[in-house]
Amino acid sequence: MRILQALLVPVLLLLNLIAQAAEIQVSVDRNPVNLHDSFQITFSSTATPDADPDFTPLQDNFEILNQQRSSNASWVNGHGNRSEQWILTLMAKQPGELLIPPIAFGNDNSKPLRLNVTETSTAPQNDEEIFLEVSTSTETPYVQSQVLYTVRLFRRLQITQARLDEPQLKDAVIEKLGEDSNYTTQIKGVDYWVTERKYAIFPQQSGVFTIAPLSLTADVLTMRKPRFNSFFNQQTSETRRIASKAITLTVQSEPAGFKNQAWLSAEALELTESWSNNRLETKVGEPLTRTLRLTAHGTTVGQLPELASTLAVDGIKTYPDQPQLREDKQNDGLVAFREEKIAFIPAKSGDYNLPAIEIVWFNTKTQRTETARLAAITIKALAGNEANTGAPAETTKAPTAVAAYDKHSITQPANDNSQVYFWQVLSACLAIGWLLTVWKLYQRPKPQVAEKPLRNSATPAANSTIEKRLQRACMDDNAGLAKQLLLQWGKAEYAADSLGSLAGNCKAPLRDEIELLNQHLYAGLQADWTGLPLWQAFSQHHNISKPKPSEEKGLEPLYKL
Repeated sequence: MRILQALLVPVLLLLNLIAQAAEIQVSVDRNPVNLHDSFQITFSSTATPDADPDFTPLQDNFEILNQQRSSNASWVNGHGNRSEQWILTLMAKQPGELLIPPIAFGNDNSKPLRLNVTETSTAPQNDEEIFLEVSTSTETPYVQSQVLYTVRLFRRLQITQARLDEPQLKDAVIEKLGEDSNYTTQIKGVDYWVTERKYAIFPQQSGVFTIAPLSLTADVLTMRKPRFNSFFNQQTSETRRIASKAITLTVQSEPAGFKNQAWLSAEALELTESWSNNRLETKVGEPLTRTLRLTAHGTTVGQLPELASTLAVDGIKTYPDQPQLREDKQNDGLVAFREEKIAFIPAKSGDYNLPAIEIVWFNTKTQRTETARLAAITIKALAGNEANTGAPAETTKAPTAVAAYDKHSITQPANDNSQVYFWQVLSACLAIGWLLTVWKLYQRPKPQVAEKPLRNSATPAANSTIEKRLQRACMDDNAGLAKQLLLQWGKAEYAADSLGSLAGNCKAPLRDEIELLNQHLYAGLQADWTGLPLWQAFSQHHNISKPKPSEEKGLEPLYKL
């Protein structure tokens, strides 16, 4: 036992280091926000934090109007998933670039986030009860560049059955961004509900184009005045139609100073690489894989250029994989991703120089041409007996050149820490399993000469009582009682101490019904479970499993004459 304890100590320490911190994600429903507008901030985690959060630091720059907490648990294919969220409704106390500070969840902390708070407000004409406002991030965009088109519905009345037109623009790609935001604001001392929707528009031709006015048709709830001296007011609805203003865009051609053949405009761009071997070496005839990633904010994935088209090198065969393309629709615009993997297989040993990779692009924020560049690199091909077999098999990053970008707008690609954690946890679990196996073998008693089977260990009278109670529990749809009785029966019949273990000893359909009951109880549901299918499956299984008298007389001959 001392040896076992000594072996378990490093494994438990490893598991403690892996699980000691919960990652707290923080996000806002929109950015920027108006000084007089409420907004929501969400803290989320897939693991249980160390303690309840302390939101006191938020009160320096924000007023907390409301807060709520939600949790969700699911069980899919034998794997449990859990997430927790804290959603706060806030209002800024002052304009400017405000910092949402790290929030402590015991020893766990969220990351800081910057929020831009503006003082602009919309003044309704003639004190309307409902009106539309539209705006664009720019009215003089470059061709194929992103224009953020924002629609806001202001109302003081409750509406139902609302229908809003989609924006239309000739020769343009239009993408809706995320979900609608709902908040409250105050204009001239009057409170309004606001629904905000955003689109990303990419004009494909230069010239002057007009985004036509949007039309909203909705049923508005009103209070009808009492008639005939009635004591009660009647709530009725009336249909209203409102329209926004038109917006004209003057789309510019490529700037004269842009010399590259392929036009690419974005608000931010990043080019990175990683290798399957961080020593940049391989054996002759074996592949060395390079992964190139291009991330651009404010453009479509169709605008991203190919990355591996100019990587031909004498003496090396190249095998590019199909590129992986993706677009993320975020609140502040579209983010496009392109990933290419290329396998290099050298024909003979030696050093091979790969040329530099350059992506020339136009920064729409700085109005300047910039270049994202990966420097030239040398890879080494070794003969079979020269290769270093200790090279790591995992993909690690080589020195990377990154183009200049706006730190507030770019979305960084996810790192591979989750893979490292996965292998650490798997290794720890295998180590624990091995140690437990050794301990079990050491503690196992000598085999008995005549061991009685576990099946049918309960008396027939006890089994009959359990079956009657189980039938009543199923007829009453009592999931908790059904579980207890199934476990009593399973312990007597199969020495099973859990529903999962019991299901493994049963055949369909009883196995399936037990698993459904287990999933229902694990999810914490209080209703929507029907016990009749379980009782029918139990009855069928029980009748089949009863041994016939002739079955104990011995095996029938293999061949009948």
